[in-house]
Amino acid sequence: MRVVVVGATGNVGTSLLEALVEEPQVESVLGLARRRPRLDLPKVEFAEANVVSDDLVPHFRGADCVVHLAWKIQPSRDAEAVWQTNVHGSSRVFLAAGEAGVSALVYASSVGAYSPGPKDRRVDESWPTDGIPTSFYSRHKSEVERILDHFERDYPQLRVVRLRPGLIFKREAATGIRRLFAGPFLPSPLLHPRLLPLVPDIPRLRFQAVHSRDVGEAYRLAIVGNARGAFNIAAEPYLDPAELSRILGARRVRLPVAVARAATTLTWRLHLQPTPPGWLDLALGVPLLDTTRARDELGWQPRARADEALLELLAGLREGAGAPTPPLDPATSGPARVRELAGGLGSRE
Repeated sequence: MRVVVVGATGNVGTSLLEALVEEPQVESVLGLARRRPRLDLPKVEFAEANVVSDDLVPHFRGADCVVHLAWKIQPSRDAEAVWQTNVHGSSRVFLAAGEAGVSALVYASSVGAYSPGPKDRRVDESWPTDGIPTSFYSRHKSEVERILDHFERDYPQLRVVRLRPGLIFKREAATGIRRLFAGPFLPSPLLHPRLLPLVPDIPRLRFQAVHSRDVGEAYRLAIVGNARGAFNIAAEPYLDPAELSRILGARRVRLPVAVARAATTLTWRLHLQPTPPGWLDLALGVPLLDTTRARDELGWQPRARADEALLELLAGLREGAGAPTPPLDPATSGPARVRELAGGLGSRE
């Protein structure tokens, strides 16, 4: 079996490559990325490709499965640039997979594709995927879901799987996550549970997380199995202010949504951090996920708890951890944070 992984060098891509290296049914893997990583893995080769502009069909020919993970979160202030990669680029990946005659396509959707939903019960994969309107990430995930609906109708012979995970954490993703969401002013050495005295208690702040390697395992199962359709991927317990307070040993402080959103908006507009307020709307709006289908049809079970994944990420943030790939490279920490400032915190990559 030959697998092509588009976006192979990020948080999930590196975890998926690890899983595929150990999978006996997979004979070879081609990892596509805009920039070649400093990785040397058995049966894995890398090539450079941009989903927006390059011809992808030659890379896909002869593959049994294409996994599409490529996605842009930054530059958050350049709406056209992120749309071109996320939506237009995804469409080009799907069409190239159809033209190349691959037999399976596995796409990285997200909890962010879902419409606003409940926080007091879990929803299955039939919940509407119309997104959260104020979040560009959510709008793009929703738009790509619609494109994929049309693609499935046009290519009924091609097996399509969509994974919709919650927040994805691992130690090696710390530098990338810090750079994408927090920016250079985050005092990473202070991110120790004993040094985080307060947890904001925001109404509806209740979300799910999962370890990146468990997500990589879910993709492996989707690749080598016969499953079709959408699958929610998340670990227990869900994380809310009470659970975060327990994990971190911190005190909860009530914070109205309006105040939290105003602070996020102000710091984003002042270029103090790269995350627009739509991300807060996303966290407060999306529903909790029922993962029964992933367990029953994929045979997937998370090995790490959500709180364990979070604590591992915090440890990685304190240590400036990363991996030898451009999106995760620890060289973006320390003195190199000056380059992030020069990029305008969301204005340029």
